[in-house]
Order: sequence, then C-alpha cells, then structure tokens
Amino acid sequence: MSDELVLDELDKKLASAFPGRVVRKDLVKKLKVGFNIPVYVLEYLLGKYCSTTDEEEIRVGLEQVKSAIAERIVRGDQSELVKARLQRSGSMKLIDLVTVTFDEKVQGGKFWAKLATCGLDRVHIDPENVHKHERLLTGGIWANIELAYDDSMTGDGVIRPFVLHRLAPIQIASANYEEFLEGRRQFSRDEWMDVLLRSMGYEPTNADFTFRRKLLFLLRLVPMVEKNYNMIELGPRGTGKSYVYREISPYVILLSGGQGGVPDLFGWKNRRDKPGLVLKFDMVAFDEVAGSNFKTESDKQMYKGYMEQGSFSRGDDKGTLSADAGIVFNGNLDGDVETTARISHLFNALPEAVRNDMAFHDRWHAYLPGWEMPKMQPDYFTAHLGFIADFIAEIFHTQLRQRNFTDSYDRFYNLGSHVEERDRRAIARTTSGLIKLIHPDGICTKTEMQEYLAFAIELRRRVKEQLKRMGGIEYSKVNLSYIDRQDGQETFISCKELGSTQLIPEGQLNPGDIFTVGFDSSEGRYSLYRLQVTATPGGSRFSVVGAGGKGIKESARMAYDYLKANAKRIGIERDVTAYDINIQVMSLMQGKDANDLGVAFYIAMISAILSRPIGGSLVVLGQMSLHGVLSRVEGLGDKLRIAMDAGAKRVMFPTENRRDFAELPAELIDKLQIDFYSDPGQAAFKALAEK
Repeated sequence: MSDELVLDELDKKLASAFPGRVVRKDLVKKLKVGFNIPVYVLEYLLGKYCSTTDEEEIRVGLEQVKSAIAERIVRGDQSELVKARLQRSGSMKLIDLVTVTFDEKVQGGKFWAKLATCGLDRVHIDPENVHKHERLLTGGIWANIELAYDDSMTGDGVIRPFVLHRLAPIQIASANYEEFLEGRRQFSRDEWMDVLLRSMGYEPTNADFTFRRKLLFLLRLVPMVEKNYNMIELGPRGTGKSYVYREISPYVILLSGGQGGVPDLFGWKNRRDKPGLVLKFDMVAFDEVAGSNFKTESDKQMYKGYMEQGSFSRGDDKGTLSADAGIVFNGNLDGDVETTARISHLFNALPEAVRNDMAFHDRWHAYLPGWEMPKMQPDYFTAHLGFIADFIAEIFHTQLRQRNFTDSYDRFYNLGSHVEERDRRAIARTTSGLIKLIHPDGICTKTEMQEYLAFAIELRRRVKEQLKRMGGIEYSKVNLSYIDRQDGQETFISCKELGSTQLIPEGQLNPGDIFTVGFDSSEGRYSLYRLQVTATPGGSRFSVVGAGGKGIKESARMAYDYLKANAKRIGIERDVTAYDINIQVMSLMQGKDANDLGVAFYIAMISAILSRPIGGSLVVLGQMSLHGVLSRVEGLGDKLRIAMDAGAKRVMFPTENRRDFAELPAELIDKLQIDFYSDPGQAAFKALAEK
C-alpha cells in the first residue's frame, strides 16, 4: 500500500472540522508491527507529528515517530539493558505504562512506581506526581517519563536506585466538548457514523457495511459511553469481537481465557492496593469467554449482583462499593444459528457454570448477534482519516459517560405491555448509548429515534427469547414492542434468526378481527398485519388508521368499493353505506406498507357488518381488484412460514396458487391447514366462523 492517500470528501471535512484531532489509520497498522504497545499510544505519536493531510509533512512526521519509538519504547527483553544504561548515563527518557502502589507500612507512607514494558518496579516517585495524576493508582498511565539513577536512594532497607523524575501523560491536551459538538454539527447522520467507523479502523464505504452492520459495529462502543452497560456477543471466530476493546481506549481492559475471577474484578479482600478492575476501568471485556470459570456459587452471585445494581461488597471493612464499569462477554458460537435457536438456546457457548443460569443472563442489556458480523478481510480496514484514539476515548470517558439520554425516546414512543422493568432499563440504555455516539447533543428525528429504539428492543428480545427457551412460562413475555404516542400504532419487534413467536392467539377473535401477511416493496420484507374493523350505524364514513401506507389504504378502499357494489349478490341484505367503517391496521413486524391485503380487508368488513367472528388461528392471503379479480399470491412459501411461526393453524389463499402447493416445504404442509378460494365471496364464506 502506498503512503500516499487520495482524500475523499469525508476526509477533507473531518480534517477541517477537527484539526489536530485526526490521523491516517493505515499508518497505525504499519507502525504497530513489532511493538507491544496499544494503538492509542501509537496514535498519540502520529497525532503529534502526522496529524495533517500534507504528504511531505506526513513523511517527515513518520520518521520522527519511528525515531521516538526506537529511542523511547523498550522491548520486554531489554530491562537489564535499561538498568545498565541508567547506571552508566545517570538518566534516560522512555515511554512506558506507569502504575503506582501505596505502601502504608512505611512510616508516613510510601509510593512506588512500576514500569510495565521495561520491567522496573520499586521506582521512587514524587507524591505530587501521584496526586496530580490519580489514575496512576487505578489503571496506570502511558507516559513520557524521565528516569534517573541515584544509588543513595533506599527502600526496604536496601538500595533502590531508580527514580522517576518527570512524568508527562500521553493524552490529548484537551477534549473540549463544545468544540466536539460544534464539529459534529457539520456532518450528516450517515457521515458521522462513517467517521466513527473509520475511527475504529474500518472502511464503511465497503459494500458489506450495510446500515444494520454499521449499527452492530457501533454497538461495541456503547459500553464505553453508557455506564454499567452489560452486553454479550457470541459468533464465529475472526469477526473482530475483541479488536476494539484491545486498542481504542485506555479506559477499557480486555481479559483473555480464564482471567477475570472475583478478586480480579472486585478487588482482594482487605487489600486496599488491589481495588478491582470495575473500579479502575469504564468497561471490562472477556475474550474467549468459554474458558472463564466461576469457582463458587458466591462468585457468580457477586457477578449477578454487580451487573444488576452496579455495586458489590467484599465482606470486609470497605463496605458496599459502587462502580460504573460495564461487563462484556465475547465468545465463539459455531454452527447453524437458526437450528440452535429452534432446538436449544443461544447461550450454549458459555461456561457450564452460567450456561443455563437464567438470572445471570437476564442481566444482559443486549445480545449482539455475532453471526451477522463479517469475518475480517483486508479491504474492511480503512486507509482514511479517523479520530486519534486517545481523543475520542477522552470524549467518551469524560463527557459522554456523564450524560443520560435514557428518557429520550419518551418524546415519541411508549413501550408495549410485554416490556417489563428490566427490559425497559436495557432498551433505554442501548438507545441512550447509540444517541450519545451518533447524536452527542441528544437531538435526533423521530424516524432516527424509531430506528435506534427498534434496534435496542431487538437486542433485548434476543436475550428474552433464550430465557423463554430455558424457563418457559416464567419468561413468556417476549413480544416486545413500542407504541407511537401520536397515532397509537403498536409495532412488535422480532429477531431474524428466531422467526416470529405466537402473535396470533388461539380461539375465535371478535367480529372484524383478522390476520394477514403482506409484502412491503419499499422495505423488501414480509410482515404480519392484524386488521381490526368496526361497522357502526352512521353516514358512510370510511377511515383507515395505524400502519396506513399508500398501498394499504388503496387495498382497503378497493375492498370497500367492491363490497358496496356486490353486497346483495353475496347475500348481504343490509345497506353497506349505512355504516361507518373504521379500520385499525397493526403492523406486527415493522412492515410500513403493503398492497396485497385486499381480501383480508374484504372479509373483515363483512365480518364486522354481520357481527360474525372469523375462524380462530386463521391467516388470509390475497389481493383483489376493484372488480373482485384475484391476484396470484407472490412469495407464498415465505408468507406461510411467517404465518406458521406467528401461530397460525389455518391459511387461506387463491386457487390460482394451487400449482405452488407441490413446491412448499413439507414442514408447512404438515403444520398448516390449507384452504383455497376462487372468488372473494367464497373466501368470506370459508373464513367466517360457523354460527
């Protein structure tokens, strides 16, 4: 790959809006090889010397970065060499991860520094430096440091000659929030999402990065901006589950294998110098979580208590401690996900100690479907500009985590009756986190809010569906939904890999109540609809409310006009125009429009006028013209599967579809009673329940 970058419009806009805060992400990859240091340290150096679009300045800056790395970053096998050079020269300048512990056993107390890369510990450090940078005591700080050698210095009764004289943290000098918001306002929603993805190292213009996939990638950042956010991601290997947690922020720690026991997370009992990772970091991520081990039941209970309440007690004199670190589990889930979802549950990849623990899993705010993430390949990584990692990490840590947008959806939507309190908190936090990332000023449109809310509900429903498979009736309320505060329309959210659940109740419905499946051509998907019609004596008024797209309204109107013209021919002696017809259309699977629901509208209107209910567990498919001519049902197999998964036991469709019958899967034919009709009148006769 050439060092020369052809800037696109987004690069130019980003460099103009955030001068000195951006860096070419391909340069990071080149320098990363051979150095065991985080990306945010490399990006600090690149931001210092190469935060420009001028190729000559970048060339010179790269040489300075390489020189700084060669001179100041020590490999792990060079610790003895560092000691020898310090003894000979008296001082050295290095870049290293510095952590500090406090020894209260020494009279007056004593701070000791430890340098992770060069392997030095028991290094003297001025208390003023520690008090100025308290993170030295919690997670440590990557810093430019100056070490000195002084063999007159002692500790523990022996010579301790190493002294840390100067410490300058590697960090952006400032992360001004108002400037950040002002810069954000210069970008559209889609442009800003692409900026964030490039800052993560990905190239969002790749065709594989659909809008949904972009949301899934950004979801990995939500625990960094939303306090006490718990997420699980299970999926195939090679999809980059742990990449972002390892590289983008010093406030995040990634644990591998069996690491992450209670002492690691919550601190060692009666040890003030080991406070626990949840107190040091914004989030703790577990990689390859199948190797994790909960040694005792009390260990698991402590995890559950913390994930629920954000507090814990070690049973010592510290009492109850609060923390706001999120917990993220990453693990590998192989095989056919849809088959696993049907015959078992999607927590099977977890350790045996928690695999079937429903109370443990109920603490997840979101289940990211890792099987939808692409396996990483070279052209998924960007060569364009993105934010310097340490800059965006500071914005996340010092600004966005302190804000709360959990009630933002209330402006437009309510949550449905199946949403319990734990579900509400999960949905609200996911929605809040996405808004913080994409709309940090908290301002977004109703349509954008609907997208984030539906996405958040799906992620929580995926958790609930697994609990239902494990716990049955106790977790039966899985039909999570949202309700538009303006028109009262309720939308139910499903998980693609699970199909629909029992949306169609058993037994007879009220007159005028019917289910159908239509195709939304604008969205490219099928959706289950529930039509509810009332017919009251009045002045021939006709109205359609709810999911009232153009196609839906035209289908309803054609069915109504045909009924008015042909009522007597099919045996209805009443004057149809003497009734007010009111139709409520409910989309149960996010469908926004459909132009193939005519026959269901026709039957529902007859049922309402005659006050005769429609047969139970029935779905009616088909469209009709203004003259009652039936259309062949397209996508019959898909529509039947949606009906079956939703709970239908009987489905009606036109005789013209008979030739499709032989091609239907045996599963559908075995589980559904199929009825044909040759005209709208016959359809109504077959659909109405017997008196």
